[in-house]
Amino acid sequence: MSDAGATETPTKKTALTDAFRTHFSGDAPLTEKAKSFAKARPWTSAAFLGIAAIALVNTLRGKRG
Repeated sequence: MSDAGATETPTKKTALTDAFRTHFSGDAPLTEKAKSFAKARPWTSAAFLGIAAIALVNTLRGKRG
């Protein structure tokens, strides 16, 4: 059986990938791209910022010792 002509239904993983491609492609400045992505997907943006904050806190915590 060949699935060459079948179209795949998007999953949440591919939908997020498509959103990245949509919002971060083009010639606009990176800040504008990030703003448009944050407006389109606020919960995903909040999760990314939370992960970055945790990574920063862990990095700074290791410098004290």
